[in-house]
Amino acid sequence: MRILWTALLVLMTPGWNQHQGMNDRRAMAMGFDQENTAHHFLLFPDGGAIAVAVKDTRDTTDCDAIRTHLAHAAMMFGNGDFDVPMLVHDTKDIPGVAVLAARKEAVTYRYGDTPGGGRIDIITADPQTLEALHAFLRFQIREHRTGDPGTITQRE
Repeated sequence: MRILWTALLVLMTPGWNQHQGMNDRRAMAMGFDQENTAHHFLLFPDGGAIAVAVKDTRDTTDCDAIRTHLAHAAMMFGNGDFDVPMLVHDTKDIPGVAVLAARKEAVTYRYGDTPGGGRIDIITADPQTLEALHAFLRFQIREHRTGDPGTITQRE
């Protein structure tokens, strides 16, 4: 009975179902286990980065899936296609997406492998596009609850 009440309490907690639904859509859209990976969204003076890595470096299945997904995402974003984030977040109203799609020529998306996964480095010199990118990344930080600061730091 105690377990049942605990489960009901968790399900009734504001935001839990929404976050769980996002995680389920994220796993489907990205092709890797969300519990076994860590996402990070970084803001830089010239753009930002999206990094995903496995929590256990022996997890080669999820590592390979991360690399495949991020390489594909970099290509899609470069073409102005942000369908995956809209699917994951179940909304077309993601901050910055309209500007990033419209000004796709002003942005460079570079994918690279990292030891535990991959990273998309995003670069722009256009102030309007930079503002939109930072809004997009801050939204990701909030929605995915990454704990990333959301402040602009120097590119590594």
